[in-house]
Amino acid sequence: MTIPSPDLPHPDRRDLRLTDVLFALSDPERLAIVRQLSSGPLDMAHCHLSDPAIPKSTKSHLMKVLREAGVIRNEALGRGRRLSLRVEDLEARFPGLLASVLKAAGEGEE
Repeated sequence: MTIPSPDLPHPDRRDLRLTDVLFALSDPERLAIVRQLSSGPLDMAHCHLSDPAIPKSTKSHLMKVLREAGVIRNEALGRGRRLSLRVEDLEARFPGLLASVLKAAGEGEE
């Protein structure tokens, strides 16, 4: 029996595309995840969606879109997963983008 690798593919910094990043940030639930991660890394189990009735499979898909766009890093940590924003990579490729999006998202709540 083959044990699946806990490593998930993440795009290299040079392969990040603005259209993919903007698409990933365009969904309110994905943006909420990014806002939570802006305070620092979280265990996936502690990252909550605004609607607790959303199925676990949907949460996994939201994380996959963010990871494949290069917005977050999703790494194995014991039996769980650790999520973190790829702030340095995003800032290097698209200076000011993440800060601007997070600021605008925060203003929308007031």
